Amino acid sequence: MAIDFEVEPEFQKLLDWTKDFVTNKVAKVDLLWPHDTYKDMTAQQAAIINPLKQEVRDMKLWACHLGPDLGGQGYGQLKLALLNEILGTSRWAPRIFGTQAPDTGNAEIIAHFGTAEQKERYLKPLLDGDIVSCFSMTEPQGGADPGIFTTSAVKDGDHWIINGRKVWSSNARWAKFFIVMVVTDADAVITEKMTMFMLPAETPGIEIQYNFGMAGEGPEDTSEALIKYNNVRIHESAILGGVGQAFAVAQTRLGGGRVHHAMRTVGNAQRAIDLMAERALSRYTKGQLLSEKQSVQMMLADSYIELASFRLLVLHCAWKIDKLNDYKLVRLDIAAIKVQTARVMQAIALRAIQLHGAIGTSQELPFMGFLNSGIVLGLADGPTEVHQITVARQMLRKYKATDSVWPSALIPNLTAAAELELLGESFTQIVPEN
Repeated sequence: MAIDFEVEPEFQKLLDWTKDFVTNKVAKVDLLWPHDTYKDMTAQQAAIINPLKQEVRDMKLWACHLGPDLGGQGYGQLKLALLNEILGTSRWAPRIFGTQAPDTGNAEIIAHFGTAEQKERYLKPLLDGDIVSCFSMTEPQGGADPGIFTTSAVKDGDHWIINGRKVWSSNARWAKFFIVMVVTDADAVITEKMTMFMLPAETPGIEIQYNFGMAGEGPEDTSEALIKYNNVRIHESAILGGVGQAFAVAQTRLGGGRVHHAMRTVGNAQRAIDLMAERALSRYTKGQLLSEKQSVQMMLADSYIELASFRLLVLHCAWKIDKLNDYKLVRLDIAAIKVQTARVMQAIALRAIQLHGAIGTSQELPFMGFLNSGIVLGLADGPTEVHQITVARQMLRKYKATDSVWPSALIPNLTAAAELELLGESFTQIVPEN
């Protein structure tokens, strides 16, 4: 089966347009409002950003992760990967292109599992880019491990009453609705014990107790909420995907999202390499350009090799998703790119900081942000170690144990077998089992 990452000339023109658009227009928005991508836009911001969104719509590049029935183009994961490589270089580009996380994942699961009423109420304004949303799953006592979630919902007639706490619920302070994952049957198997509810932000009993800030954020920008759900009463029509189906719903939003995050990381890492090369060719020390020093050359070479390898790994994963059309069959590859996303971003960001010296550690250059994103990506959607285990387990399913106490590649035994088959007799002593 041939592997081909090339796209049609028509789509390549769209990629070229996107790169020029992001570089020459969206990047200026990044400079003006670097921390406002999830906030309600001011009138001044709307006057600038809404026309940019319209340009994206005119090019038929709005919300490309969704199918035509929902306003997208139905592009496969390979094309989306190439597009996200460009969008990853900008803070505002995902919002201006209608592909901002976690709204993209939330839109996907509402599209897959939502009722007609839920789609009209939540999905339409989300796809129009008028609102942002919150996915509320992680808990203080157990992180993202659903096996020890305690936030629960108890049925009361045609309503449910939700109690518990969630943390790292991104963008809750600005979200117009929350998708919250809670235990509805504590005695069921883990894949059937939880249910997802869609809660309007104004629902009584939702209390944002604290907003954690990521490194470098000011108090007005902190966005990772600790939420207390205190006797939140919600009608059963708020259930997304059916009682006990939260695990299946959650898995639907993760596969494609991990490909998109990985390729956006490729875009950021490439930007870091570009700035490293510029610095190496511009900075003198000890009578030499940095580019003439072997240690700097090694840093550049290692960065190129790591990124080129990672990019091909992600594109291959996206290509397999398109070919097989089943995320379950690509679990190993998705887990592998999740592991490498964090590693590659951290490694290249650290080299970029080192090469730039003191200014590399400052807020005046993007590298500390890149480094922080690499650290976060090693934790978000499950820590790196969990995905390493997934890779190993998926790999081992393709192998079987040898029947002998000796490895199957033991040369004396292989030689004896070859002699017997080709020469009619064996001249080599077989290593005995006992």
